[in-house]
Amino acid sequence: MAHIRSFIKSKIYTALLLLLALISVGTAGFILLADYGFIDALYMTVITVSTVGFMEVQPLDLDAKIFTIFLIITSVTIFGYIISAVTDYISNNKLMEDIKHKKVQKSISKLKGHTIVCGYGRNGKQALSRLRSHKKNCVLIENDPELIDEIEMEGDILYIKGDATDDEALLAAGVEKAANLITTLPSDADNLYVVLSTRQLNKDCCIVSRASIDSSYKKLKVAGADNVIMPDKIGGAHMASLVITPDIIEFIDRLSIEGESSSNIEELVIEDLPEEYTNKSIFDLDLRKRTGCTVIGFKTPNKDYIINPDASTILVPKSKLIVIGRPEEIRKLNELF
Repeated sequence: MAHIRSFIKSKIYTALLLLLALISVGTAGFILLADYGFIDALYMTVITVSTVGFMEVQPLDLDAKIFTIFLIITSVTIFGYIISAVTDYISNNKLMEDIKHKKVQKSISKLKGHTIVCGYGRNGKQALSRLRSHKKNCVLIENDPELIDEIEMEGDILYIKGDATDDEALLAAGVEKAANLITTLPSDADNLYVVLSTRQLNKDCCIVSRASIDSSYKKLKVAGADNVIMPDKIGGAHMASLVITPDIIEFIDRLSIEGESSSNIEELVIEDLPEEYTNKSIFDLDLRKRTGCTVIGFKTPNKDYIINPDASTILVPKSKLIVIGRPEEIRKLNELF
């Protein structure tokens, strides 16, 4: 497909160059053979090439007439070539594809703080579906033609057709302004390369990577991944937990999958709270009375987690609160803060 696109574009460029060369040769020919001035020579060339048929600026001698015949025949040939190139371009949907690409690129360029998902495989689809159900701005990077067709059928997914291991694809997806990146490529080596490139392009981006084998975990963390997920390992551990503590696991599952667009658990970034609550305590925030939600966790600026924090815990900058509540209480929380 890329080869066909390149070939068609080269035909159009060649046709335009031939047309420019024809006008240049025609102008020079009329200057030399008919002793025209530059404007008159250009005028004669244009009306001859376009076959408009206006009168000559002045009568032509034999040499000039023969040159004019040559110019007409050549122009017909070149125009035929141009029409062929343009027809190929349109018939192969390249024009519409380019217009759509520019529209998508314009939409992506306006995004800030969005999430990039690399790969539209099983894990990528799940991640994208979850993010979109929570109204998060997302950009997908995928290179597989079959998956691209599937994405196209969805109709409203912002995506970049390209290789996520290529910096150009990451930049096109707005990695420099992205808040998060999830890489779910089948190859751990490819995920490692994406993590390295992303961390180089955006030091503040939160990176979550998929891994297939244990030995890749440490490498991905060293490369800059904030979190490394091993789906197969998690799946096995989850199944075992359903045997050991089935009621607890089922309860936790219900907390996280209450609905497609609702949730029982939410995090609050301290900087997003009204300034009056900064350096105040959890007690002063009084979430239970104001929203019905309960604070169940606190993440310190050093990324340490405190389970069931004391009410006297101070809400310092760069920390987060983890709260739990019914979907309607979480919605009230989001409306309030």
